[in-house]
Amino acid sequence: MDLGLAGSTAVVTGGSKGMGLAIATTLAQEGARVAVMARGATALEEAVAILRDNGAPDAVGIGVDMSDADAIVKAFDTVGRRWGSVNSLIHTIGPGDGYFEEMDDAQWNEAFSLGTMSAVRSIRAALPLMRAAEWARIVTLSAHSIQRQNPRLVAYTAAKSALTSITKNLSKSLAKEGILVNCVCPGTIVTASFTEQLKDILAAEGLDATNPVDVMTWIDNNFHQPCDLGRAGLPEEIASMTVYLASRRNGYVTGATVNVDGGSDFV
Repeated sequence: MDLGLAGSTAVVTGGSKGMGLAIATTLAQEGARVAVMARGATALEEAVAILRDNGAPDAVGIGVDMSDADAIVKAFDTVGRRWGSVNSLIHTIGPGDGYFEEMDDAQWNEAFSLGTMSAVRSIRAALPLMRAAEWARIVTLSAHSIQRQNPRLVAYTAAKSALTSITKNLSKSLAKEGILVNCVCPGTIVTASFTEQLKDILAAEGLDATNPVDVMTWIDNNFHQPCDLGRAGLPEEIASMTVYLASRRNGYVTGATVNVDGGSDFV
């Protein structure tokens, strides 16, 4: 299927690792020019090399602290000077986790700064560039925890819930301009950072944090939140849905909140 991305321009925030990098790589493979935004210089350099190897020879990495409003504006100014317009914006940034009793006001503010306001600021900075493009799509990444609460993720989930609402609202206000706006809610995804953080915890239960079936077994045992397919997902599976929604091929899906979670019974 031709997604109509050849020669288009795309920005992926948080695009140097995990799901963001998988999305950026898929965009590159589809022929898009890709800019990734993230903090770590080394990870950005590695990501750009991967993107260039996958079909985006002019891929660029832009170092930006997504909690810094001015830095976000400057990052999109850089994109504007380079390409003049943006067709696809995919926002993947998320905050950390924590239990309610453990979090002070500063941590709550940080969660909303990264989980919600970074998207608001990125979209605001990108819109002039998107309006200059022939077509434009926005996709935000929320989380299935907005529908399946987890006490460990209280601020994370609150920030992502706000992001989901903002995304839905923007789909209405931008529809008249032909800018389609959607939200993807990943389930449990086996990324390198997930594996690194939890490998010892899973190993203590005789499980492998790189194995999607073992990961879902651990999720079910400890949080009682299984999925119908019986395994965790992979970053590439999030990328497939996200890139379709961010593509020209998607001409009629807007305002959707799409679960990519292996099947869950949300009520």
